[in-house]
Amino acid sequence: MLGRVEPNMYVRDAKNRDEAWLLDAIDRVGLDDVAFRSRDYVIAVDEDSGERAGFGRLLVHRADGKEAIELTGIGVVPEWRGRGVGAHVVERLVDTAAAEGFDAVYVLTDQPGYLEQFGFERVSAEADLPAAIEDRRSVKRDTLDGDVVTLRLATDAFEMPRRLRDAFRDAEPGSDGTEVAEPEESPEDFGIDPETATYKYDTGR
Repeated sequence: MLGRVEPNMYVRDAKNRDEAWLLDAIDRVGLDDVAFRSRDYVIAVDEDSGERAGFGRLLVHRADGKEAIELTGIGVVPEWRGRGVGAHVVERLVDTAAAEGFDAVYVLTDQPGYLEQFGFERVSAEADLPAAIEDRRSVKRDTLDGDVVTLRLATDAFEMPRRLRDAFRDAEPGSDGTEVAEPEESPEDFGIDPETATYKYDTGR
Protein backbone atom coordinates (compact mmCIF):
# COMPACT_ATOMS: atom_id res chain seq x y z
CA MET A 1 0.00 0.00 0.00
CA LEU A 2 1.50 3.33 -1.09
CA GLY A 3 0.14 6.74 -0.26
CA ARG A 4 1.42 9.67 -2.34
CA VAL A 5 1.14 13.09 -0.77
CA GLU A 6 2.85 15.58 -3.11
CA PRO A 7 5.68 15.40 -5.68
CA ASN A 8 9.21 14.92 -4.27
CA MET A 9 8.14 13.34 -0.96
CA TYR A 10 5.69 10.59 -0.07
CA VAL A 11 4.79 8.41 2.91
CA ARG A 12 4.41 4.64 2.60
CA ASP A 13 4.01 1.60 4.81
CA ALA A 14 7.28 0.21 6.15
CA LYS A 15 8.50 -3.00 4.56
CA ASN A 16 10.64 -5.83 5.92
CA ARG A 17 13.68 -4.36 4.17
CA ASP A 18 13.21 -1.17 6.22
CA GLU A 19 13.71 -2.92 9.56
CA ALA A 20 17.44 -2.26 9.89
CA TRP A 21 17.02 1.39 8.90
CA LEU A 22 14.13 1.85 11.32
CA LEU A 23 16.02 0.38 14.26
CA ASP A 24 19.01 2.58 13.49
CA ALA A 25 16.84 5.69 13.05
CA ILE A 26 14.89 4.99 16.26
CA ASP A 27 18.18 4.73 18.13
CA ARG A 28 19.56 7.81 16.40
CA VAL A 29 16.70 10.06 17.48
CA GLY A 30 16.42 8.53 20.93
CA LEU A 31 13.04 6.80 20.76
CA ASP A 32 11.96 3.54 22.36
CA ASP A 33 11.81 0.39 20.22
CA VAL A 34 9.90 -1.69 22.79
CA ALA A 35 7.50 -4.11 21.07
CA PHE A 36 9.09 -3.17 17.75
CA ARG A 37 7.39 -4.49 14.60
CA SER A 38 8.32 -2.88 11.32
CA ARG A 39 4.82 -3.44 9.94
CA ASP A 40 3.41 -1.02 12.54
CA TYR A 41 5.35 1.87 10.98
CA VAL A 42 5.07 4.22 8.05
CA ILE A 43 8.08 5.94 6.48
CA ALA A 44 8.50 9.29 4.70
CA VAL A 45 10.68 8.90 1.60
CA ASP A 46 12.30 11.32 -0.83
CA GLU A 47 11.01 10.32 -4.26
CA ASP A 48 14.13 11.30 -6.19
CA SER A 49 16.86 9.86 -3.99
CA GLY A 50 14.94 7.16 -2.10
CA GLU A 51 16.31 8.60 1.14
CA ARG A 52 14.13 7.88 4.18
CA ALA A 53 13.36 10.98 6.23
CA GLY A 54 10.97 10.09 9.04
CA PHE A 55 8.68 7.49 10.53
CA GLY A 56 5.84 6.82 12.96
CA ARG A 57 3.70 3.97 14.21
CA LEU A 58 0.23 2.93 15.24
CA LEU A 59 -0.42 0.68 18.23
CA VAL A 60 -3.69 -1.18 18.67
CA HIS A 61 -4.73 -1.73 22.29
CA ARG A 62 -7.43 -4.16 23.44
CA ALA A 63 -9.46 -4.21 26.65
CA ASP A 64 -12.92 -5.47 27.56
CA GLY A 65 -13.23 -7.01 24.13
CA LYS A 66 -12.83 -3.66 22.35
CA GLU A 67 -9.98 -2.10 20.41
CA ALA A 68 -8.58 1.44 20.31
CA ILE A 69 -5.67 2.77 18.29
CA GLU A 70 -2.85 5.06 19.40
CA LEU A 71 -0.51 7.19 17.31
CA THR A 72 3.01 7.19 18.76
CA GLY A 73 6.75 7.08 18.05
CA ILE A 74 6.99 9.92 15.52
CA GLY A 75 10.60 10.51 14.49
CA VAL A 76 12.35 12.70 11.91
CA VAL A 77 16.06 12.31 11.16
CA PRO A 78 18.04 15.52 11.87
CA GLU A 79 18.77 16.58 8.29
CA TRP A 80 15.06 16.49 7.37
CA ARG A 81 13.62 18.40 10.31
CA GLY A 82 11.60 21.55 9.76
CA ARG A 83 10.27 20.38 6.39
CA GLY A 84 6.80 19.11 7.28
CA VAL A 85 7.89 15.46 7.42
CA GLY A 86 6.41 14.79 10.85
CA ALA A 87 3.09 16.35 9.83
CA HIS A 88 2.76 14.07 6.82
CA VAL A 89 3.70 11.02 8.85
CA VAL A 90 0.87 11.92 11.23
CA GLU A 91 -1.51 12.35 8.29
CA ARG A 92 -0.64 8.93 6.89
CA LEU A 93 -1.08 7.26 10.27
CA VAL A 94 -4.53 8.80 10.65
CA ASP A 95 -5.45 7.64 7.14
CA THR A 96 -4.20 4.15 7.94
CA ALA A 97 -6.27 4.02 11.13
CA ALA A 98 -9.34 5.02 9.10
CA ALA A 99 -8.63 2.33 6.50
CA GLU A 100 -8.45 -0.23 9.31
CA GLY A 101 -11.94 0.72 10.46
CA PHE A 102 -11.20 3.02 13.39
CA ASP A 103 -13.36 6.10 13.80
CA ALA A 104 -10.82 7.88 16.00
CA VAL A 105 -7.14 7.86 16.86
CA TYR A 106 -5.71 8.73 20.29
CA VAL A 107 -2.45 10.29 21.45
CA LEU A 108 -1.18 10.41 25.03
CA THR A 109 1.34 13.18 25.71
CA ASP A 110 2.29 15.85 28.23
CA GLN A 111 2.79 18.49 25.49
CA PRO A 112 -0.20 18.47 23.14
CA GLY A 113 0.36 21.72 21.24
CA TYR A 114 1.92 20.30 18.08
CA LEU A 115 -0.92 17.89 17.34
CA GLU A 116 -3.69 20.37 18.06
CA GLN A 117 -2.85 22.22 14.82
CA PHE A 118 -4.11 19.15 12.92
CA GLY A 119 -7.46 19.08 14.68
CA PHE A 120 -6.64 16.85 17.65
CA GLU A 121 -8.70 17.82 20.67
CA ARG A 122 -8.11 17.30 24.36
CA VAL A 123 -10.31 14.76 26.07
CA SER A 124 -11.37 15.86 29.53
CA ALA A 125 -10.50 13.70 32.51
CA GLU A 126 -14.19 13.10 33.12
CA ALA A 127 -14.95 11.94 29.59
CA ASP A 128 -15.61 8.32 28.81
CA LEU A 129 -12.61 6.72 27.12
CA PRO A 130 -12.16 3.24 25.71
CA ALA A 131 -10.89 0.97 28.46
CA ALA A 132 -7.78 0.25 26.41
CA ILE A 133 -6.86 3.95 26.34
CA GLU A 134 -7.55 4.32 30.06
CA ASP A 135 -5.16 1.45 30.70
CA ARG A 136 -2.58 2.96 28.40
CA ARG A 137 -2.90 6.36 30.09
CA SER A 138 -2.08 4.78 33.43
CA VAL A 139 1.11 3.37 31.94
CA LYS A 140 2.04 6.74 30.43
CA ARG A 141 1.60 8.50 33.76
CA ASP A 142 4.35 6.28 35.12
CA THR A 143 6.74 7.04 32.25
CA LEU A 144 6.18 10.76 31.57
CA ASP A 145 6.94 13.66 33.86
CA GLY A 146 3.97 15.96 34.32
CA ASP A 147 0.32 15.46 33.52
CA VAL A 148 -0.58 13.21 30.62
CA VAL A 149 -3.04 14.79 28.19
CA THR A 150 -5.29 12.55 26.12
CA LEU A 151 -5.91 13.79 22.58
CA ARG A 152 -8.51 12.45 20.21
CA LEU A 153 -9.10 13.00 16.50
CA ALA A 154 -11.89 11.62 14.35
CA THR A 155 -10.13 9.91 11.48
CA ASP A 156 -12.08 11.96 8.94
CA ALA A 157 -11.21 15.29 10.59
CA PHE A 158 -7.45 15.65 10.03
CA GLU A 159 -6.43 19.13 8.87
CA MET A 160 -3.05 19.86 7.25
CA PRO A 161 -1.79 23.46 7.52
CA ARG A 162 -0.87 24.75 4.06
CA ARG A 163 2.63 25.78 5.16
CA LEU A 164 3.44 22.19 6.12
CA ARG A 165 1.98 20.82 2.90
CA ASP A 166 4.15 23.20 0.89
CA ALA A 167 7.25 22.50 2.98
CA PHE A 168 6.86 18.77 2.41
CA ARG A 169 6.25 19.17 -1.31
CA ASP A 170 9.50 21.09 -1.76
CA ALA A 171 11.52 19.29 0.91
CA GLU A 172 15.24 18.75 0.52
CA PRO A 173 17.65 17.49 3.18
CA GLY A 174 19.92 19.95 4.95
CA SER A 175 23.33 20.00 3.32
CA ASP A 176 25.15 20.13 6.62
CA GLY A 177 22.81 17.94 8.66
CA THR A 178 21.79 20.80 10.93
CA GLU A 179 18.23 21.28 12.07
CA VAL A 180 16.02 23.84 10.37
CA ALA A 181 14.01 25.71 12.96
CA GLU A 182 10.25 25.20 12.81
CA PRO A 183 8.53 26.37 16.00
CA GLU A 184 5.35 24.45 15.22
CA GLU A 185 7.29 21.17 15.58
CA SER A 186 9.40 21.89 18.64
CA PRO A 187 10.69 19.19 21.02
CA GLU A 188 8.59 20.56 23.86
CA ASP A 189 5.43 19.82 21.88
CA PHE A 190 6.03 16.12 22.52
CA GLY A 191 7.18 16.42 26.13
CA ILE A 192 10.90 16.33 25.34
CA ASP A 193 13.56 18.23 27.26
CA PRO A 194 15.80 19.70 24.54
CA GLU A 195 18.63 20.12 27.04
CA THR A 196 18.96 16.39 27.53
CA ALA A 197 17.42 14.81 24.42
CA THR A 198 18.77 14.49 20.89
CA TYR A 199 15.45 13.81 19.17
CA LYS A 200 12.69 16.04 17.96
CA TYR A 201 9.46 14.07 17.85
CA ASP A 202 8.04 11.68 20.38
CA THR A 203 4.44 11.18 21.33
CA GLY A 204 5.52 9.71 24.65
CA ARG A 205 6.16 6.11 23.70
